[in-house]
Amino acid sequence: MIYWILKHLFVGPPIRAVFRPWIEGKQHVPTEGAAILASNHLSFSDSILLPLMVDRRITFPAKIEYFTGSGVKGWLTRLFFTSTGQIPIDRAGGKASSAALEQGLAVLRAGELFGIYPEGTRSPDGRLYRGKTGMARLALEVDVPIVPCAMIDTDKAQPTGQKIPNVVQVGVRVGRPMYYPQYAGMTEDHDVLRRITDEVMAELQRLSGQEYVDEYAAGVKERLAARTRAGIEQARVGLEHAGERAKEGLAEAAEKAREKARERSRDEVTDPGPAPRPGMPGDDRD
Repeated sequence: MIYWILKHLFVGPPIRAVFRPWIEGKQHVPTEGAAILASNHLSFSDSILLPLMVDRRITFPAKIEYFTGSGVKGWLTRLFFTSTGQIPIDRAGGKASSAALEQGLAVLRAGELFGIYPEGTRSPDGRLYRGKTGMARLALEVDVPIVPCAMIDTDKAQPTGQKIPNVVQVGVRVGRPMYYPQYAGMTEDHDVLRRITDEVMAELQRLSGQEYVDEYAAGVKERLAARTRAGIEQARVGLEHAGERAKEGLAEAAEKAREKARERSRDEVTDPGPAPRPGMPGDDRD
């Protein structure tokens, strides 16, 4: 209920008025039955735009941090995501991520739409990165189609880390459903899962026009973060060295000043002063 109230009364109208979103290929989204909507991931707002532009309800996995925040902001964020039926996912992988996929299976088995970002995280630079195979495993487990959905210009409207969005028109381009009944049940065949995933990513590239990088986005983000940390550490060390040099310079200047002061004091002690002139007080003439 809250999902539809937010979509049609509180969130949808202002977004439509400000960003004038468009959608192409809407007819490719099934009007009934289960399907996976696989999307590229450019911005936080992707999870708002796609549900807004599709008539049916979509359940997305959302990073677990949205459900564990503290304070008023954390409470409001948690309320929003739980009220709209989003699934917390631990992106650390392993059993934690498998739990979210199990919930995704439940959504699909109920005949509903499940949204997923095959890249696993937002693109760090606007390019399209290698997809993870969890999407293909879900599709084969429940024997449902994958519908590629390309977000267009959402990164321009709300770049990563920017709280106040830019007023830029955004859109969604939906491709034809990709269905793999010939592989149904082959959820443990890695070659099949990779083939399906790569085909979906190729279609997303075609729809979005993004440059494709055959590398996981998470790895690229980690390298960028490591580079940033190294730069910060280098700057910190540089500041420490500069501070030490400044202290040494100040100490040297202070010592020079003290030495000059001592020299002036010695000169004042040893200087007898000027000799008295004739006829001046102090003259001993008779």
